[in-house]
Amino acid sequence: MPLLTNICRRSIPLAIILPIGLLYSHYRYSILWLNQEVGGIFYEICWCLFAFLFIPTRSSITQIPLWILIITCLLEFMQLWDPPFLNWVRSFWWGKILIGTAFTWFDFPYYFIGSSLGWLWLRLIVQRTKLKRE
Repeated sequence: MPLLTNICRRSIPLAIILPIGLLYSHYRYSILWLNQEVGGIFYEICWCLFAFLFIPTRSSITQIPLWILIITCLLEFMQLWDPPFLNWVRSFWWGKILIGTAFTWFDFPYYFIGSSLGWLWLRLIVQRTKLKRE
């Protein structure tokens, strides 16, 4: 039962932030560029929380946001690459959401902010639960 409780505690934040991020990216009563840029913050936090579902250790709270930041930055640079396969993936809604469609330098500060907030969120989760040290 404690395992199930810990999984639920780690799942609830993800269940909250994922819809907020998706809804915010499609919110029509705001400035379009702001929706896209601030969406990077939710994107980073969401991936941090998702990874923490599978690696719920104290030592992972610094590694997860760092790796999420690195991978996201690599994905951003990958948007400069335009092979047919990636264009096909980007033609789908989920492809646009996961790997993006256009490179912009302005995304990077939001990735750093999102990873930092993800790190803080993971620290709060760890402080409120008893997790093993690894």
